Formats: sequence, C-alpha cells, structure tokens
Amino acid sequence: MAVPRYLTKSRFVLALECPTKLFYTGKAEYADHKKDDPFLSALAEGGFQVGELAKLYFPGGREIETLRHDQALEQTRELLERESVTLYEAAVRHRNLFVRADILIKSGSTLELIEVKSKSFRGSGPQDLLNQDGTIPPAWRPYLYDVAFQKHVLSLAFPGMEIRSHLLLADKNARATVDGLNQRFLICKHGNRTRVKVREGTTPETLGDPILTRVPVDEIAALIYAGRDGSIQTGSVQDGSGRDLPFGRWVDYLAEQYRQDRKIAAELGSKCGRCEFRCTAEELRAGLKSGFRECWLERSGLREEDLAEPLVIDLWKSNQRDRFIREGIYRLRDLDPGLLQPRSRAGASRTAPGGAEARPGLSQAERRRLQVEKARSSDPSPYFDAGGMKEQMRRWVYPLHFIDFETTQVAIPFNRGMAPYEGIAFQFSHHRVDADGRIAHAGQYLHTERGRFPSFAFLRALKRELEQDQGTIFRYAAHENTYLNIIYRQLREGEVGEVPDREELCRWITTVAAPTQRNEGCWVPGRRNMVDQLDLVQRYFYHPATGGSNSLKKVLPAVLGSSEYLQRKYSRPIYGRGLEIPSLNFEAWTWIRCDETGAPIDPYRLLPPIFEGAEEDDLEHLISDEHLADGAAAMIAYARMQFSEMGEAERQAIRQALLKYCELDTLAMVMLWEYWSRELMAG
Repeated sequence: MAVPRYLTKSRFVLALECPTKLFYTGKAEYADHKKDDPFLSALAEGGFQVGELAKLYFPGGREIETLRHDQALEQTRELLERESVTLYEAAVRHRNLFVRADILIKSGSTLELIEVKSKSFRGSGPQDLLNQDGTIPPAWRPYLYDVAFQKHVLSLAFPGMEIRSHLLLADKNARATVDGLNQRFLICKHGNRTRVKVREGTTPETLGDPILTRVPVDEIAALIYAGRDGSIQTGSVQDGSGRDLPFGRWVDYLAEQYRQDRKIAAELGSKCGRCEFRCTAEELRAGLKSGFRECWLERSGLREEDLAEPLVIDLWKSNQRDRFIREGIYRLRDLDPGLLQPRSRAGASRTAPGGAEARPGLSQAERRRLQVEKARSSDPSPYFDAGGMKEQMRRWVYPLHFIDFETTQVAIPFNRGMAPYEGIAFQFSHHRVDADGRIAHAGQYLHTERGRFPSFAFLRALKRELEQDQGTIFRYAAHENTYLNIIYRQLREGEVGEVPDREELCRWITTVAAPTQRNEGCWVPGRRNMVDQLDLVQRYFYHPATGGSNSLKKVLPAVLGSSEYLQRKYSRPIYGRGLEIPSLNFEAWTWIRCDETGAPIDPYRLLPPIFEGAEEDDLEHLISDEHLADGAAAMIAYARMQFSEMGEAERQAIRQALLKYCELDTLAMVMLWEYWSRELMAG
C-alpha cells in the first residue's frame, strides 16, 4: 500500500527553509545530512524525553501509537466523539494536510492544541516570543509557524469547534527540585524507532516542580495568517515561483506540489550553504544525488565543473551573499574585490573608533577579501602573517598547555537545582608542550558516574592539571571560556549542593578565564587568561582548503595537507604509551595515512570504532555511528551513559571512545602550533 503524500507539520517547516526541499526529502537516492546529523539526533532525543514528561503534566490521556495514517485517523476520530478526552499524538487530516498533535485536549466544543518543544524559553508570556515591534524573531519562526500550521489544519477539520493553541517549552526560569529527573526517561530503540521508557514508579508527584511552561500563541497565529508577523509582506507569502499567496492558499499550494512530487523552483541564496542535500565528493562517487547540485545547475547557469570551485555562499561572515547571488554572481572568482570593504594593511595595527588601538592582524573585511583573491587567482597556498604570529608567540610562557572540554546541555536536568539546558562539563583533555619541544598528552578527566553533578569535580581536576606552573593555556574558540564562566556562576549561586572549596575554585577561574556578559565586572582577566587559537587563525592564518571555515576540524586537514614536516613526523608510529609522544589512550598510533590519491586522511576519520573490543549484540544502546568523531556525538554518548540502561561492556566502549576523541582535539591544537612554529623557522 502506497504511503499517502501528505503535507505534514515537519514537511511544512522544511518548506519554510526552502520549498524545493519538499522534492528531495525522504528520497533514498538523495544525500540528506540532517538525517544522520548527531547534533540533531541529540536534540531529537531530548525532544522525545520532553514529550514524555509533558504527558505526565497532562495525565490520563490516550496515545495514538500506530504509525499507519488510516488507523491513526480512525482511532482519533472515535476518541474525539467523547465529550471530554486527552489525546497524545492525535492524527488529524484535511484533504492533503495531515498533523499529529503532541497533546490534544477536547472539552465540549473546545480543542486545546499543545505543541511540545524542547526549546528553552525565558519569559512570562507570548509577548516574549516577539520582537519589540511585534514581529517574529528568526529563532522562533519555525516553532510558531509549526503550531500555526497545526491550528490551521484543525480549524479546517473541525470548523464548528474553537481551537486554542499553545507551545509547551522548557522553562529557563525554573529549576529541578528533584535529583535524577532526566534519568526517569530512558532512551531505547525498538527497531528503527527511538522510544522513551518512563522509569517505573514515575508519577506526576515524583517530578517535583514543573520545568515546562505553557505559552498561549493564538494571537501570534493570527499575525501569521494575516501576514503581519514581519517575515512576509502585506498579508501574503511567496510561493517558490514568486507568486504572492495568502497563508491558506500557500499551504494548499505546497501540499499539492508535494502530492504530485513536483519540484518548486525556489530562489538561490545564502541559505543554500546550509542545505542538507549537498553531496560530498565521496557521496557523489557512491552514486548519491545532490539536491544542491541540481538546484544550482538549473537556476544559476553554472556548469558541472563550476560547482567544484569556491562559491559566493562560502564567503566567510558576509551579509552581502544574497545580494551578490541576486546580481548573478555565483562563484567567488567572479566577485569583484572592490565590492567588499576597503582593505587596510594586513598585519598592521588599526585605529578603532574613539582613538582606541585595534587588534593587529586581518580584519574580517580583509579576510573576506583574501578569500576572494585566492579564489580569483586559483591560489591554493595558505596565507600566514609570520610577523604578527611571531609577536604573539613572543608573549607565550612555557610549558604550553592545550585544553579541550566536552560538555552538554539537556532539556531535562540531571540534578536538583539545575535549570533546563543549564551547561555541565564532564570531560577534558590536556596536552603539554615543553620549552625543548617535547609533546605529551599530560592529563584527562571523564565523569561517568550516573546521577552525580560533574562540573565541580571536573574543575578541581582541571585546576590540578594547570596550577603546577605559569605556562600559557590555549583553547580553540570561546567554548572553554564560556563553560568556566558557567561553572563560576554555578559556584556563586550555590544551587547544586554545598562546595567547601567554593572560594578557591572561583578565584582560580578568574586567573585563567575572561568574564562573559553575565559575569561582567566580577573580575579582570589575569595574565594567564587563555589564548584562543581560533582568534589567531582568524587574524594571522588562512588556508583556501578550509572553504572559508575556521573550524578546527577543517583547519587540521588543510594544515596536514600543506606540511611535509607534519606528514613525515606523524606518518610514523611515534604516538602512544611510552613512545616519543606519550599518550594516555593510544598504542603506537600513526596519525598520517593517505587515501588512494595520496592525500592525508582526516585524522578524525581514523579514530577507532566505538564498537572495538565489545560484542555487537551487547551494544544496543550505543550511538548509531560506529565512530565517535563529532562533539555532538560526544554529548549524546555522555547523555546515554546517564539515561540509558546498559551493561559494563557498553559503558567501557563509550568511555574509551570519548577519551580518544577528546585527546585528538588537543593533539590537533598542538599540530597547528607545530605548523606555525615550523613556518616561522623556515621563514
């Protein structure tokens, strides 16, 4: 039996991003990176847990469990014949529109629609979902359009009833009043479906104070229907062909195009850079189709070979990309550098407004110009400001310390006193480089105990690692600084238990971190304030092979591909316990291995499988990817150790994978330092 091609709420939200995606979604022949995105998997699993928690806040309901549309519709219809009823996952259809409502409460002639979202909300009412001018912020647009779509379908399906719509959100103003709340909702797999098993004995009374808040959104839905929400013009929306349609007709248009499996030709734009249907070269060789490629070939007039070149959508941190595309400029090589901001002398200090001295190195505008000039001249060589980097290195104190944190934020807190999505730090890795150039994986920490708040023990271990000397500490991006600020605030607020060494830990944080906005004025950064390697990359280094990205996972392969020194050094098994570069987790490991073209393989793809050393039958609850090569996957792995029932084999497999992944993060930082140091020596 063919599955009906209904426009569902998830497909409607997908069409908000780009209506062309309706043609590609769900087709096995097209690459779909969102389908296997570990970060989205983590969000989905958090959403499943929040969904089960929400049911306990509205007890006594009947769940429509069947996945078959016809059966779900019939079961819902029969139950809605009652005067009063609460339904979970109620199925409602009008023509080719189909929704599954998270919670639907019937009371006489009124239907209460409650859309459960794991998104956090810090506010007191619907006005806090809007900008001051009454328009919808981009961050809330998909959530509010989602519930507006559902209300629209319900209104059509039940024309004689009053429909009231609400969002149920994670309340950032609330705190868990019981321990182990998250662990009451266990993620488990049933075939290909992710399910949540509620721990036995869980009742509304065992949940403590509510951590979800109900926000009425009928007035906002009315703004959307009238076209006065700020994201569309004069009471209408545009379909993919540029025609203006009222909300209801636009929904019908999307539904009909999807039913007939017709591609909607949407405009190209900067949004294409985030397209999940964009194939990698490896996926193309494997025979997958690229929706991105099809769109750009059809709409831009570019040739196949042109798409292999850097495109305007890859221009770093530019708010002009949509304008360039509208003007028919698609490749970076076709972009006139004169259209970018004027260039000042790279590597020189510039005067900031008010006479203050600006930081040396490339400005953002200069970096974009450099990216364009490299593309226009087909120059694959890296840019390196040796003078600027040398001046920075002159300030560093040995031994050098390279640190990386693994952290998580979950919608339902693990511990009493924590708010939804409050950050916790559970792991770090630490590499040390001595003045004579010796490198060692010097330390690590990983919290695996269930039900215990990890961040303070994490901080104590980090402090022990770094307080032995006054050497310079390196991080990559703001993450580590942000989390030290979060822990500082947790220590000061005292919501997560008694801490005898609270003052000592707070003082130490102020010596190595800079205060973020919420801690502004609490301290002045000290001379051991961490050095941000990402900041150094942005100011002094650019490699065309990164495609404009400054992520360490893009910078590392680019650097390894350019450095014969690193290739020679790490193509030997010198890394491991008791070897030239001591490691706490690897044995005689070779980091440089080449593919069939002779290019070095990304070291993150060389990480051993998470299944190594364990029986596959015992690993039901592990992450779906056999390799742990992403920070989001690390977050999922830790969370599953907290809320999944698993044996010791599974736990140890995850532990070893986490340790090796985090160790590579700090080794990557060391390799980048080595590359820069070698370039200065060669110069």
